[in-house]
Amino acid sequence: MKTIAICSFKGGTAKTSSALHIAAALSKFHRKKTLLIDFDAQANLTAGLGFDPDEHDSLASVLQGEKEIQDVIVQTPIKGLDLIPADTWLERVEVTGSLASDRYSHERLRTIVKPLKYDFVFIDTPPSLCWLTESALIAATHAVVCATPEFYSVKGLERLSQFINSIAERHPMEVLGVILSFWNSRGKNNDAFLSVVEEAFPNKALKTKVRKDIKVSEAAIYGKPLYLTSPTARAAHDFRKITKELLGRLK
Repeated sequence: MKTIAICSFKGGTAKTSSALHIAAALSKFHRKKTLLIDFDAQANLTAGLGFDPDEHDSLASVLQGEKEIQDVIVQTPIKGLDLIPADTWLERVEVTGSLASDRYSHERLRTIVKPLKYDFVFIDTPPSLCWLTESALIAATHAVVCATPEFYSVKGLERLSQFINSIAERHPMEVLGVILSFWNSRGKNNDAFLSVVEEAFPNKALKTKVRKDIKVSEAAIYGKPLYLTSPTARAAHDFRKITKELLGRLK
């Protein structure tokens, strides 16, 4: 089982859209049994798959030992794709209940996820270097970094690289790739941005970039991935190519 943490240092990098569409592509087009974990209290991934965060339990109750992980898994409209929703409790879960007194609390997610029987588990993390992100990276076998070709996004890549590397020194995990979204092939500063990515994550930038596409936002409104709402959209094409590229790197 491959457990992949989807990370970014700031919001607006299409991190959640990338997690959703890569996982959905693996299930729909590659017949992989896949689990998405929404580990961000904003619950955008949960809403993006048509679920109301207020109506479902998150991984918080499992981390606190109140429920088993199977109790919080829900099925999505994509065959073979399951979801663990998020809720606002996740935001401060590490300072409440049994986690507050556990000095190794950041390792609890790894213990919970390890027995699962999926081909892939994707963990959508908050856009910050917090307890939730650290827990996800410790539980992961791989990480995928999301960024956009703009100043504040790439500026944080070095710090994110240091954060990931510090965890990888203690827990075996490697960066699988860096996804650049909202890509304009004619952008004047593309080479400069790519050089920054290369410096922070050498040889990790994916060849395929996700182009700007309003269809991504429209799909989120419907609570479904692009493959069900606009299967011919250019972003749908890009995410499918990225999925194949990531599979190739895993081989």
